[in-house]
Amino acid sequence: MDNSGETIRPETLAYLLITPARNEEKFIEQTIQSVIRQTVLPRKWVIVSDGSMDRTDDIVRRFRADHPWIALIRMPQRKERHFAGKVECFNAGYESMRGQDYDIIGNLDADITFEGDYFEFLLGKFAADPKLGVAGTPFVEGTTSYDFRFASVEHVSGACQLFRRQCFEEIGGYMPVKDGGVDWIAVTSARMKGWKTRTFLKRVCHHHRPMGSASSGSLKACFQLGRRDYYLGGHPLWQVFRGCFHMARKPYLLGGFLLLAGYWWALMTRVKRPVSSELMRFHRREQMQRLRHGLLNAIRIVASREAKSELFGAPSRIYAPSRQPRYSWLRRGGIPKDRKGDRHAD
Repeated sequence: MDNSGETIRPETLAYLLITPARNEEKFIEQTIQSVIRQTVLPRKWVIVSDGSMDRTDDIVRRFRADHPWIALIRMPQRKERHFAGKVECFNAGYESMRGQDYDIIGNLDADITFEGDYFEFLLGKFAADPKLGVAGTPFVEGTTSYDFRFASVEHVSGACQLFRRQCFEEIGGYMPVKDGGVDWIAVTSARMKGWKTRTFLKRVCHHHRPMGSASSGSLKACFQLGRRDYYLGGHPLWQVFRGCFHMARKPYLLGGFLLLAGYWWALMTRVKRPVSSELMRFHRREQMQRLRHGLLNAIRIVASREAKSELFGAPSRIYAPSRQPRYSWLRRGGIPKDRKGDRHAD
């Protein structure tokens, strides 16, 4: 719906896609197949090869021959694989499409797949809400889906992020941070500027390369994630709860310990933060709101169980709901009451 109150159909919104790709011959053909079978096609899709040394470029050229709205740009080779390089590739694709008329711009990874109405679904969300600045869906890796224990539906995963054009221009695009967090910075900056950001749960995309596996193992990724939590401005108290919670997940104890170790190592060595003090304050305020809300919910649950115990004259553990997951407020994201209407879901 636009500002005049008239309903906008999803197919009337023009969207562009940009996909940075580095040595993605194992996955990119599946991604291309997913896009070309969409019920609403992009006006232009630029795939930027980040100096790929495998068959990535050849696969893209083969599909480009039959689909002229697909373009290929090749960047010079780099020795390292890092997130700032991914931003450079995205920016090269973005510059190549200056002058295009569009409403929505998307950043799409080269290793994901999705159903045929995926983009029509997301475009419909933009059409229905003119204040929606960033949208996406959860991603699934194998049989595991992102559970939003420490991210609300207001976070949009970097696997596929769609931005309203005005929102993307207001935040200044992606910030080139070598160690990661570029997707998070963009989404949080949009929210700080007053835009709605949301992950919609009725669709998913399938992520075929496990997170962190492109350049590091899972244990190293846990440490790096903790380090990233620090330099993105995360609150120390939030990090303690986050680390303790992850100790109950595989790899048991070790994953949560490394998450905490990465954060405190970054703190002790004074790792430079790429985010502004304004963004850090905004981020910490959101974390404390969710933590406060979650703790209040936990207290209510305990009080309710104690009340049942007194009423029925039995230990509360006997009458506690057997299927109530522990720490469920963390799983739900702990959204403050004033944002419950926006619920969600990186």
